Formats: sequence, C-alpha cells, structure tokens
Amino acid sequence: MDTFGTRLDAAGEWWAAAVEESQEGRWVRDALERQVVADIGAATNPLHGGRLPPFTEDSWHVRIGRIANWAGVLRLAARAGGWELRPVVGRAPAHPAGMAELLSAVYAIGEQGEEWMRQLLRERRVPPERDIARAEAFLTGPGSVEDLEAFFYDD
Repeated sequence: MDTFGTRLDAAGEWWAAAVEESQEGRWVRDALERQVVADIGAATNPLHGGRLPPFTEDSWHVRIGRIANWAGVLRLAARAGGWELRPVVGRAPAHPAGMAELLSAVYAIGEQGEEWMRQLLRERRVPPERDIARAEAFLTGPGSVEDLEAFFYDD
C-alpha cells in the first residue's frame, strides 16, 4: 500500500542514493544538471522567511500548495533535461543513481502534495498534520531539498 510514510521512506532512499553517488564521485553533474538544480531552487523558493518547518502559522492552502508546487517544477525540469520521472515506492533506485533518481525522489513528495490539494479543494479534506510536517521537512529547512546544492562537491 502506498501510504505517505512509505512514499517518504522511498523518496529518502532514492535521494540518498543520488547524493551518495555524487559525493563518492561516481556521478559528477554536468553543466545542464547544475543549472537545472539551481533553477529548481529558484522556482521552489518556499517564502518561509527563514522559519523552520512545520509551518503551522500558514493556512492549509499555503502549506499544501507549497508542497504541490514542487511537482510541476520537477516535471518541467525532467522534460528540460530529458530525464524520466519514475515511481519510487516499491522500487530500488538505479545504480549508478543520478539526476533522474534525484528528481524522481523529490517528485514523489510534490506529487503527494498535488493529491492533497485535490482532496482539500474537492472534498475539503485535510491530510494528517504529521504528514504535512514531514513533507515540509523533506523539502525545506536544514539538510533538506532546499539545501540541495550543499550536498554536491562538483562545482
């Protein structure tokens, strides 16, 4: 069953595989990959004013929208670079892992945000606070996707 916890764990595994490949020197990003990572950072600025997640002061629409926005950005990034976004749940990342695995990991969380937004708008159903907080922590704050550039030593 694809619960959010399962999705988050799988995304973390794929994320870690790509970062490890880079840090071990088995994946050295090319100029396009470096630019795409920079563009993702610019396009997904969470506008949190330096606050750390969870962003409980913000409305559900803002919190979920901030997560969901990642999905569209990642789809554009994948198309721009010719990378295929793959489902992460129940699958191991390819080895060597690289840009497609990295994007797929983050996309899994953004895609969940899109589903939560549909539920909020259509059914007025709010996802569990814990799940929102965990998604926010994966995407923003110290050691998160927001700090992605710090994980690479290839500049």
